[in-house]
Amino acid sequence: MSTTLLEILGVSQLLMLVLIFSALPWVFSLLPGGVSHRQTELADLAARDKDFSNRKIGSYSGIWSKEFWTIILAVNFFGVAMLTYLINNFRDGQKLAEYGRYYGCFLHLNLAADFFVFVFYGMLKFWPKGGAVALAAFRESVRSPMYWVICLLSMFLLVLSMLVPYFTFGEDYKVFKQMSFDIVMFAALLFGMLAISISVYEEIEGRTAITVMSKPISRRQFMIGKYLGILLASGAMMMILGWLLTWTLYIQPRFNKLDDVIDYLPIEMTQKVGPLCDKLMFTPEGQAVTHGVGIWFGETLAHHLGLLLTFGQVMVLLAISAALATRMPFAINIVICLMVFLLGHLSPVLASATERLGDDFSLMLVGFIAKLFNVVFPALDYFQFGPAIIRENPIPIWSFTQYVLTIVAYAILYSTIAILIGLLLFEDRDLA
Repeated sequence: MSTTLLEILGVSQLLMLVLIFSALPWVFSLLPGGVSHRQTELADLAARDKDFSNRKIGSYSGIWSKEFWTIILAVNFFGVAMLTYLINNFRDGQKLAEYGRYYGCFLHLNLAADFFVFVFYGMLKFWPKGGAVALAAFRESVRSPMYWVICLLSMFLLVLSMLVPYFTFGEDYKVFKQMSFDIVMFAALLFGMLAISISVYEEIEGRTAITVMSKPISRRQFMIGKYLGILLASGAMMMILGWLLTWTLYIQPRFNKLDDVIDYLPIEMTQKVGPLCDKLMFTPEGQAVTHGVGIWFGETLAHHLGLLLTFGQVMVLLAISAALATRMPFAINIVICLMVFLLGHLSPVLASATERLGDDFSLMLVGFIAKLFNVVFPALDYFQFGPAIIRENPIPIWSFTQYVLTIVAYAILYSTIAILIGLLLFEDRDLA
């Protein structure tokens, strides 16, 4: 690889600009006068039912200050210097691809944070009152100590399960992968159910919901806003754990070298994403770095298909919990949601088993009840990522993507029905 130092400097500057520009939206949201403060002012105006369509919000003093841009220039200078040193001194393609993986993981974090900034900005712009409730619920959730206790405990379990031997005669990676997705799902589900069942019911019982609805904010905006805010907080937890999950799935085969690990979904996704990233640079060294970036995002996209599938289960159960929270206290809510979770997984199995066992009257009765539960309760068995992992023949990535999108559409439909039932229960609830 014979590339001049000036070309390497250009590659480093281009990589650093991408990283800086991807970080600007969430950095702006934290500065005085930035996106977060603009969101707060929009939320306050929406709560007071004021017209803000032609009003300039926020001074943006923190964004346009000399100190801020001095820090940006300093970060850019040191970042370019470090990248230039690494690329110039380690011109081996495999080593540069490894650095590209590290670069991709930081770019991934920036894009994930930007996603929530733009979601809430758009929500406040096009649905200001409900968006204000959703933003308040999201902030309350992520600032809760319980949120970070559950998140850190799940991180510990992910790392610990990576080190534990499973004695499965060559299938340790598959068992570990299935267990990792279950840990991420249960963490998000546990927090979401606790938060939504406590928050909605306590605000109604504590009469604080009256204060919110006197802004004026309707019951519909209050209910849906609470649900979306806590659902997005659970989704943020899944993204944080999903970032760590990608690393653990990458590192685990290096601890267990006896197994011949071939994970087809990430490999196929990487083969599609990698060549696109290779074309983004004009030098062999830059292409090696972007190849590593493509590997990271290929693996991440493949794993996030599984996370999106499990997120559908979280979406459905949180909608049921939100509907129940309008009438029932925390303890009863959790017990009913646990029953729905169990029946949602067991009823398809029972219905299928009774059909195969014969025409005995008792089995027909069990089969009828199982089919009834299968119709009434959500078919949570469809949200399991395990069947895509533990199988002999690999699933084509496009077919699996179509399946995931279909199941997510089902989750949205079922969640909408559950929220509508919750609104009916909430409509005639006495708040005074």
